[in-house]
Amino acid sequence: MRAIDSTQIKVWDPFVRLFHWILLGAFCTAYFSEGEVFEGLRERLPGELLQGMHVWAGYAVAGLVLFRLWWGFIGPRHARFSDFVYRPGATLAYLKRVLTLTAPRHLGHNPAGGAMIVVLLLSLTATIVTGLMLYGADKGLGPLAGLLAETGSATIDGIAEAHEMATNATLLLVGAHLLGVVWESVLHRENLVRAMITGRKRA
Repeated sequence: MRAIDSTQIKVWDPFVRLFHWILLGAFCTAYFSEGEVFEGLRERLPGELLQGMHVWAGYAVAGLVLFRLWWGFIGPRHARFSDFVYRPGATLAYLKRVLTLTAPRHLGHNPAGGAMIVVLLLSLTATIVTGLMLYGADKGLGPLAGLLAETGSATIDGIAEAHEMATNATLLLVGAHLLGVVWESVLHRENLVRAMITGRKRA
């Protein structure tokens, strides 16, 4: 059995890491099964299959977000909101230091990363809620079907537009998150993607 590098310490617990990667897979599945990427396959695959993929991936995202909110209060130190949610002033000050390449290294999430997590959770929540509303209003299915069964076409169109806007906003935030990960990895000379796989970072 290979000895563990004494310069590495455990930061991310298994649940945080599983949440991160499963959420990525579920969001991508939901996005691409409904988007134009599979447009050429719609003539070959049953529409119910792609719709089912989209719906169940959406439910998976909803469950993961609920789990992360719960784990943010009872999980280990670096998983808790209290460890990485900072005041807006502190977050802005950190971002300024990032731009001048003087930002200090944080073992857990830095202030900018913590803010991104909060904004992403809010954006995902908006995507989930509008998706459930659309599913109930347009298809008459899902937990909100009873409340939205009599919804008119104009309202359904509005809900669909809101769902699309929330989804695209989430996608933009994911892109910004990836840029931040690359920037911080270069700035502090450590592979943050690998850290989210192994759970370990430089002490």
